[in-house]
Amino acid sequence: MPSHHHKKNKDPHRRKHSHRHHLTSKQQQGPTDEGTEAEAEGPGSDDNSSMSVEREDASSISGNGSEVGSVGSRDQGDGASAVEPNLDGANVKWAGPVRAPLLSIKTELNIPLLLLTVVAMATRMWRLENPNSVVFDEMHFGRFASMYIRRTFFFDVHPPLGKLIIAFGAYLGDFSGNFTWERIGTDYPSAVPVWYLRLFPALFGSLLVPLTYQTTVELGYNHWTATLAGGMVLFENSLVTQSRFLLIDSFLLFFILATLLCLLKFWRLKHSPFSPSWWAWLAGTGAMLACACSVKYVGVFTVLLVGGMIFHELWNLVGDKRLSVHDLTSHFLARAGLLAVLPVLLYFLLFHLHLELANRSGPHDEMMTSAFQATLEGGLSRITKSQPVSIAYGSQITLRHTHGMFLGRPCWLHSHLSTYPVRYHDNRGSSAQQQVTCYSFKDINNWWIVKDPGRTTLYVDDPPKLIHHGDIIQLVHGTSSRALNSHNVAAPLSPYSQEVTCYIDYNISLPAQNLWRVELVDSADEGDTWKSIQSHVRLVHVNTSAALKVSGLQLPDWGFHQLEVVSDRVIQQEPTIWNVEEHKYTQVDQADVVGNNEETFNQATYEDTMDDQPLMGFLGKFAELQWKMLSTNKELQQEHKYSSSPAEWPLMERGVAYWLHPRTNAQIHFMGNPLVWWSGVVGILGYLTLLGVFLVRRRRACFDMDDESWQRYILTGELVLGGWVLHYVPFFLMERTLFLHHYLPALVFKILLLAVMVENIHTHVLRWPIHKNVFSALCAVWVTCIYFTYRKFAPLTYGNSDLSADEVTDLKWLESWDLLIQVL
Repeated sequence: MPSHHHKKNKDPHRRKHSHRHHLTSKQQQGPTDEGTEAEAEGPGSDDNSSMSVEREDASSISGNGSEVGSVGSRDQGDGASAVEPNLDGANVKWAGPVRAPLLSIKTELNIPLLLLTVVAMATRMWRLENPNSVVFDEMHFGRFASMYIRRTFFFDVHPPLGKLIIAFGAYLGDFSGNFTWERIGTDYPSAVPVWYLRLFPALFGSLLVPLTYQTTVELGYNHWTATLAGGMVLFENSLVTQSRFLLIDSFLLFFILATLLCLLKFWRLKHSPFSPSWWAWLAGTGAMLACACSVKYVGVFTVLLVGGMIFHELWNLVGDKRLSVHDLTSHFLARAGLLAVLPVLLYFLLFHLHLELANRSGPHDEMMTSAFQATLEGGLSRITKSQPVSIAYGSQITLRHTHGMFLGRPCWLHSHLSTYPVRYHDNRGSSAQQQVTCYSFKDINNWWIVKDPGRTTLYVDDPPKLIHHGDIIQLVHGTSSRALNSHNVAAPLSPYSQEVTCYIDYNISLPAQNLWRVELVDSADEGDTWKSIQSHVRLVHVNTSAALKVSGLQLPDWGFHQLEVVSDRVIQQEPTIWNVEEHKYTQVDQADVVGNNEETFNQATYEDTMDDQPLMGFLGKFAELQWKMLSTNKELQQEHKYSSSPAEWPLMERGVAYWLHPRTNAQIHFMGNPLVWWSGVVGILGYLTLLGVFLVRRRRACFDMDDESWQRYILTGELVLGGWVLHYVPFFLMERTLFLHHYLPALVFKILLLAVMVENIHTHVLRWPIHKNVFSALCAVWVTCIYFTYRKFAPLTYGNSDLSADEVTDLKWLESWDLLIQVL
């Protein structure tokens, strides 16, 4: 590599410039050639001069005015060249004054961009309705679309935007929502508009190709490089697969790349701050950020990327002495408002839309708190309609735990007729009383009646005798008529905790201890009256001062003895009962659930009813839903045959089986184009290697790049390589089940980096024309191989070929690829 001491390296290609150069006011004094046609200024010029010049040696123009095939020509996206125009030379004609017509239309046709877009549409939309059966996670997202159509509440670990877009396609297809998506492989009936359901994922996946092209151009690279980047996305099998079905990853990838494009467009206008275009692209960046986060929480990594780049930009602005404090404040507030406040507002708005559309009670209600359920039409809201707010002696209630009520599974205070054994398996003795557990399902055995210890009746007085903070009560189990009790006896699963039971009078020296003191945890906010749904109360055992917390069960405060039913092990495991014959605990079958219950009360005259109480507003519902989504995401740790670790992703060591024809080897297997994935690793290593070499040489005053090219190279590393790191490395810290498709955002960044590395090597590493020609020929062969590799693996992408066992084996390039072969 030749060295150039104490001077910038001038690329010979940079002598070719854009063919329209605008004069400054000092250069407008020359004569005018009458034969020269006047031309209006295009967008992207840096001044408002009224004169223009043209070169006689005009050549072909592509897209937005940059020369096709010129390595040195750097298109800036809006027609502005990164290289200052050189007006010296004899072949310059002077033009007369420019007067733009009152009405004019300027059209530009970018052939590579147009071809990429058309082919992308074809590859993603071709035979979109096939296979006509449920593929992989269509089972989930299709079900969510059905619930939107039926206005039914559902719970999912992902934010709502992706599902809302799919539901909009279902609406356009006049889908009634009557298909259940029970399992993968189920055939779609004719009433399901499969094409419409898959339309928007395919559309967004198609637009990802031209978006990649435009982003590469905005980074400052030429159209050949942009075409290469778009082509690799176009013929990337994994991106095609993920775009053709009811999956939300194509939305996520689109919004992530759209965020980058808007950010780059915004930076191109740094010399025109606070102009309408400047505000528009800044707002677009914030809006795309919000959309990315509203599809999947992976969008948060994009927020970190953009936030870091904006912080770096602001830091540079602080060092600009030409800016006043007022200017700096304006820059900061503009970015804070449109990159922080606007995304948050849009995120809230999308959740508000989600809750407005899915506002009816459904099968996922029991995962939410009672206050949340009461806001949904039907279900609990129907049961609590006209019911009293305050709890009185004689009220019939269910008690749900509040410990981590936004996290984990719901749990109700529960009892049944089974009793604890006289002796446990470790030979410890017990009270042999009726079992009390924390049960995760709605059941008739969750019902309790609040009883006045001084009376024998179980009905509500008229007027009702309300229960206040500090009152002493008994809780009578609704189906067995036995009172909630506790003794200083070791619990079955936690010997250091205290057993909780329903008392059975065996006429032995073990008297009942069934009195409980009501302590309102939130009495300062809600008053001293126990209120249904709204109040969180602690029940303190009068005899032993051990605590139980109502709305369910809760770990006791410091100073109280822990009761068995509040043990984490009991709350988190499936409900168990003592099996007398096998002398061990066995799980309660979910099929044993015999009823459906919610908080309700005996009818009586009350001053306030539930209809008059706003139980939970939007912010409360939003907060509960967020916590529930985040906690459930962490709990997704089930073993799966096709799960993989992040270390296996860069080289695509494992794929994922999406669908298999029931009678042939036709299948859809999620896997990428091996040449793109493996070449991308070389691109990352190549960037880091060249960065190290260039840094050392620049330290030695050997400048292989001019300042503009060097700044572009550094920006590529910060934005593209940084994007790959932020969208890949955090997965190593996650404990949830992961699949290869989680790597797709990082893959898009890797493709961008690979494409721009090709241009950097061609321009700044290879100096001799023969080397450049050989490198270009090798790149042509490599791109051709990418296309043929895409074609080879297309049967696994589209699932449209009845493969033989030998053909499937031939596609298994790595032993770790679990392709499916049926014995026919």
